[in-house]
Order: sequence, then structure tokens, then C-alpha cells
Amino acid sequence: FCACVVTLNARAADPAVIARGEYLARAGDCIACHTVPAGKLFGGGRAMETPFGTLYTPNISSDKETGIGKWTSAEFYTMMHTGKSRDGELLYPAMPFASYTKVTRDDSNAIYAYLLSTPPIHQPNRAHELRFPFNQRSLLYGWRMLYMKPGEYQPDTTQSVEWNRGAYLVEGLGHCTMCHTAINALGGNSPSKRFEGGLIPVQNWYAPSLTSNKEAGLGDWSIEDISDLLQSGVSNRGAVYGPMAEVVYDSFQYLTDADIRAVAVYLKTLPARAGEKPAPATAAVVEQQTSLSPLGKKIYDAQCALCHASQGQGKLPHFPPLANNQSIQMTSAVNPIRMVLNGGYAPGTKKNPMPYGMPPFAQSLSDVEVAAVVTYIRTAWGNHGTPVSVKEVNTLRSAPLY
Repeated sequence: FCACVVTLNARAADPAVIARGEYLARAGDCIACHTVPAGKLFGGGRAMETPFGTLYTPNISSDKETGIGKWTSAEFYTMMHTGKSRDGELLYPAMPFASYTKVTRDDSNAIYAYLLSTPPIHQPNRAHELRFPFNQRSLLYGWRMLYMKPGEYQPDTTQSVEWNRGAYLVEGLGHCTMCHTAINALGGNSPSKRFEGGLIPVQNWYAPSLTSNKEAGLGDWSIEDISDLLQSGVSNRGAVYGPMAEVVYDSFQYLTDADIRAVAVYLKTLPARAGEKPAPATAAVVEQQTSLSPLGKKIYDAQCALCHASQGQGKLPHFPPLANNQSIQMTSAVNPIRMVLNGGYAPGTKKNPMPYGMPPFAQSLSDVEVAAVVTYIRTAWGNHGTPVSVKEVNTLRSAPLY
């Protein structure tokens, strides 16, 4: 028994294991949730707003009193694999255990070793602030029956090693379904709509479809375009903003070229599901477009054409095209409205250390003017988006930035 303990401790302290654990923790984007912006690494306490109330992320530093310093690697794996804490308490699914269950024991052990190597942060966990009845953890048993299927990732022997690596990262550590699949009233993801895109509750950003659908997904994206977007934050097809910019900044930019390519290879093979279909253009929609587009073109020519070019073709690599840009034409107009209102920067990454940004226009353009320019962008140059309403713009003015 003693010899086994010594062996396990030696493995946990192995610099190579710790380095691999740090890499895997990056792939799982653990920093984003368990570190308050500008706060201490893995000290927890970040507020996670949900439709059911506010959750506060736990301290996962090596502190023995308030962190996970007294946990064993087996207890850590049980938490990752089953969504149950050290004391058997059921975790709320804001922790993506339904995805992390796919992580192998070796990878879980490496992440555990890395977390125990980080500085201890003495910061007690903050109690969640959930409304009744969502503050009753017993309800989670029902949620888990519907949306939780424990089990490590099992490779598909009919696919390549590269494809399986991509699937493991996307389905497991990357927990991509949490945002890119619509969330229902119970806070779960419908398997029939996997990767078809969906609105992120409370944050009010739209995570686009990752399927092979050519009109709404990645169907006509190249492996290189997908890889560039994930690793540098910009590509010939667009740039990342909002919550995805944080994912690229904290996580994907640190992955190896081989792993990023594996993710892209896997995503390219997702079924070409239709996702949301634009509603037929009614007489009212046509009238709205007709009334808003002339004003929109005037604003575009004055405020946008300098960077995005007169025909929306963009100026690569820094200013993405707006013509034939799927994120502009999606059924949901949330993202283009928010970009015009709030502006933003692509993340600063190793491959794009000095990103160009877009200024906010919330202070200089009225709701009518924002609706007009977004309508124009969504319907000009062959784009097949639908007009946006003044009410949509007004609603999003007060939305949180992230």
C-alpha cells in the first residue's frame, strides 16, 4: 500500500504530467469559469447568470481548506465522470460534467496534478442564489436522467486517429454542445438539435451552427478557415467576438496545430442538419426591408464601408467580409445587432497579437438607425437575411457585454 501511494504521488509531481494537465485544463477552458477576471487563478467566485438564478463557481485551487487540496485523484475523477462532488453532492449542470464524463482517467489525473501544482488561493466558496424550486438539488436527479449519460469517450474504429482526437476534444473537454446546441426550458440540450446553434441565455449572444449545412453551418468552410478562426480568432471567413472570443483567448489559442486541425476535421463531418429556417418573406417583411434599407445604406457608406468595403467584401485579414457571411444572415439577428451597438475586438492571440477592433455605435446611432444598417447588411449583396425591428435593437441595448 505504501509503495502505491509513493508511486501515485511521484506521478502527480512529475513535471511532464503537470505540463500535460495544464494543456488539458486549457482545452477544457477551466480558467474562464473558475477565475474572476483580473482575479487569482482558479480561486472561483465568478458569477454565472442563468434563467434560474445566479451560480458562483467554486475554488479549484490547491488550497486545502477552500479549494481541492485535500481531494484525491480518484475523487476528482469521480466529480468529472459523474457530476458529483467529493461529498456526493450533485453539481449543477453549469459545470459541463455531461461532457467532461468523456474525459479519460489518465487525462483527469493530469488535470488534477496540474491544479494541485497551482498556488493555493484561500477563498471560501460563495453560496448559489437560485430561485425556488431550482435551489432544490433533488430536482437534479430528473435532469440527469434526461441529459446525463456517464461514460468515457469510446473511439470510433471506422474513423481516423485525427478524427477521433477531434471528437474527443469537441465532445469532451471542449464541451462545445453547451453553447452550440439550443438550451431548452429545463436547461438541457436536445440531442436532436446537436450543434445546430442556439441563443445563449442571459448573455444574449447567438452561438452559430457547427453542422455541415452550407447555408447556416460550416458546410463551405475549409479546414484552414476553421482552424484559423479557432486558434487566432480571425480567418478569411470572419472573426470571433463575444463569449467565443473569451474561449479563443483562454483556451483554443494554446492548443497545438495538430489538435486544432483535428477539431476542424471532426466539425467538418457533422451532419448537415437544417437548423432554424428563415420565415417566408411576408408583405410586412418586404415593406420593412424597403423602408429601412435606404437609410441603412446611407449609414453603411458613411460608417462601415471604410473598413468592410463598399460591397461588403471586407479587407482581409483584419476586417471580415459581410457579404456572404453566415453569421450576418442567420435567422437570429442578435450578433450583428450587438456588434453594431457594442463593437468589440477579436481576442489578442499568439497568431494575432494586435487585433483590429470595431467601435461601438450605441451612443451615436438611434434604435431606428441601428435597425436600418443591420437590415441593409443582412439583405444587401445577395445576403438572404431578414430585416430587423427597432424593438429587437432596443431590447439588446441593455444586454450584458458577455
